[in-house]
Amino acid sequence: MDMEYRKLGNSGLMVSAVSLGAWLTFGDRGVLSANEELMHVAYDAGVNYFDNAEGYDAGRAEDVMGEILQNSGWGRDTFIVSSKAFFGAGGKKPTQVGLSRKHLVEACHAAMKRLRVDYLDLYFCHRPDKKTPVSEVVWTMNDLMRQGKILYWGTSEWPAAKIAEACAFARENRLVGPTMEQPQYNILCRVRFEREYEKSSAKRASDRRSGVRWRRGFSPANTTKASPKAAGSRRNRGWLTGSTKPTGRLFAKGWRSLPDWPANSEPRSRRWRSRGA
Repeated sequence: MDMEYRKLGNSGLMVSAVSLGAWLTFGDRGVLSANEELMHVAYDAGVNYFDNAEGYDAGRAEDVMGEILQNSGWGRDTFIVSSKAFFGAGGKKPTQVGLSRKHLVEACHAAMKRLRVDYLDLYFCHRPDKKTPVSEVVWTMNDLMRQGKILYWGTSEWPAAKIAEACAFARENRLVGPTMEQPQYNILCRVRFEREYEKSSAKRASDRRSGVRWRRGFSPANTTKASPKAAGSRRNRGWLTGSTKPTGRLFAKGWRSLPDWPANSEPRSRRWRSRGA
């Protein structure tokens, strides 16, 4: 079966319907060969998106994935790699976590170094940060885009109101807002995806100025009701029986698309260049 590719939100980036994430599966160098085989099998099957984050095994997941990417021989124009910032890569000092301009910039640089790439295709705000103004986040992400260090930015587990605030600020200041949101979505965690985002989507459907449109797509389940429990799988670890606290990522992640570039305008970075600034 041929891999299906979908547009990332309202961008032109085509992302495989199935992605390979590093949470809980990458980081231990003792299984590097297994991780390498897994990535090659996925890539050969048409998977072009590899998901990661600074907080996955305190940065070690990105380091392992980066080593595999470096030795893969794949053209940089054939795969998409992401990172997320918020939880830090192990350090817990105030400047090592959150979404401040300082941490977003330094986390981006650190992720590029660990992943052995010159830029990140996707860069997520892993959680909302009550201590940092949304305006600071939007400006920082746009600066990183203008510098060529990230191509698209988005959010993960943000409430609809915060996403709307970021979109509104970007629109008012002719900046690029978030392109994607990565929420948890499974049988144990459904309210935000099915109610909060749907309500927000319906509310904005009549507001043509906002440009907010939502779509959904799913990654396949790790295991299904009809399938046997795979040894070492998340299902087999007791997450459905209550022996381990549910994390909300048992089956699939939902994807929502976010606003277009500002209507009838170019990104601000291009406007600045055209003005000679």
